[in-house]
Amino acid sequence: MSNKRDLKKDLNYVFGDIIDAALLWQIANPGEDVAKSEAIIDESIKSFDELIAEVNKRGVENTKAHFKGIRQTLETKATDLVTKINSL
Repeated sequence: MSNKRDLKKDLNYVFGDIIDAALLWQIANPGEDVAKSEAIIDESIKSFDELIAEVNKRGVENTKAHFKGIRQTLETKATDLVTKINSL
């Protein structure tokens, strides 16, 4: 079972990489409209904030199941955001 610190690091790395990819797309395509990539960045930040709030939630009865659910949500949201970046 992973601990809270590792889960927070994973959230930071995954969403940081997604934001980096969106910014790199903006740099590589200066003539394109950046509104779509900015929306992806905003969605990444919002998702990060939501999941960090879930990680920091106190009084959870089954922490193992709680963290597993957060990891599944992370995977789902990250896959969705990467798909959006790839479709730009």
